[in-house]
Amino acid sequence: MALALYRKYRPAKFAEVVGQEHVTEPLSTALASGRINHAYLFSGPRGCGKTSSARILARSLNCEQGPTPDPCGVCASCVSLAPGGPGNIDVTELDAASHGGVDDTRELRDRAFFAPAESRYRVFIVDEAHMITTQGFNALLKIVEEPPEHLVFVFATTEPDKVLPTIRSRTHHYPFRLIPPGTLRKLLERICADEGALVAPPVYPLVLRAGGGSARDTLSVLDQLLAGAGPEGVTYERAVALLGVTDVALIDDVVDALAAADRAAVFEAVDRLVEAGHDPRRFASDLLQRLRDLVLLQSVPEAAERGLVEAADDELARMAEQAGKIGVATLTRYGEILHTGLTEMRGATAPRLLLELLCARMLLPAATPAEPGLLERLERLERRSDIAAAPGSQGEDGAAEGRRTFRRRSEAGPDGAAPAPAAGPPQDEARPAPAQAPAERPERAAEPAAPARPPAERPD
Repeated sequence: MALALYRKYRPAKFAEVVGQEHVTEPLSTALASGRINHAYLFSGPRGCGKTSSARILARSLNCEQGPTPDPCGVCASCVSLAPGGPGNIDVTELDAASHGGVDDTRELRDRAFFAPAESRYRVFIVDEAHMITTQGFNALLKIVEEPPEHLVFVFATTEPDKVLPTIRSRTHHYPFRLIPPGTLRKLLERICADEGALVAPPVYPLVLRAGGGSARDTLSVLDQLLAGAGPEGVTYERAVALLGVTDVALIDDVVDALAAADRAAVFEAVDRLVEAGHDPRRFASDLLQRLRDLVLLQSVPEAAERGLVEAADDELARMAEQAGKIGVATLTRYGEILHTGLTEMRGATAPRLLLELLCARMLLPAATPAEPGLLERLERLERRSDIAAAPGSQGEDGAAEGRRTFRRRSEAGPDGAAPAPAAGPPQDEARPAPAQAPAERPERAAEPAAPARPPAERPD
């Protein structure tokens, strides 16, 4: 039986752990200076090196030349704790997912008081530590708080918040992270070179995307592709079919159709997608990833050189062309529609129908009355005005209108307002009198006269 790649290439020293320098360097410094703690907590996503680092720590502690960050690899302890080794009686690994009850932790506590049989330290590696019950943590609390001199605990978990706070406060916490795509790409290329395997360059982004930043998951995907590879190696077509991802050509067709607002081409691509047996939800996820790459290329033209976008050279050229056709506001609105649609498509009985509705929303900016739709419509208007303002695109009428506009602006004031009228007599006085008065003026209608005031009486 062939050994899995993630087991075959498991690191044996801290220097071989990739992508976790923020953890391995402080641990190596502590081992070199002899500042060893009695309990450690390794947390982080699955497959990023927590358990492997716990084994390396046990190997470094019990090496004959140790404690050292660089185990010799030849002593009995190093050989027994090496990847693929038989194991050591003084290093115990416990899976808390199946042994997290109070009885299991009590048994572990009782065994912890015995001195190591042949090593310097007795090390307990507790994997999936968040699965230990509250009663189990309480049973371990006293010995974790005041352990014997020969005892070291290493807790590994993907959910450190579920570890009992009193236990967590007595450990040195080292958070592990997902491995960057560039680092994983170099690791895959080195492993393929050691294995003598032929892998097409466009396959690596597919493997990295399927692995999701986990070294173990990524190597498992690569192992599966290598197992099914023919004499020509791992081809892009074989990887697409095996991993279930959407073909790049189909995504290019949809993006080009959206840029041209070609409704027929968009729905024909959806039909070809379903007829080929692809998952509509996976297609929506891959299309969202493409939109993300286009947004980055729009915002950062050198995104490929900086490692922000991973793709083949010909695909990068095609994406750069697409990024020039669609504005950032439009791409952002498309991404928001797809992100919302992915949630709606979870567990849907008619995923094709939902995908077609998402395409219809993307094709109609007015369907989004909020800010994204408004920004897209403004963006389209700006593009049309730029095209209309291009040299040679205006006729005589346009030129005349432009001259009239320029004349009006030149007559306007510095702030663009109309010039103020010159000072002079009021408008009524400035009006010229008629040349000849009319012969007869009609009598003004009789108005009721005001009552006459009685004369004041004179004093006698």
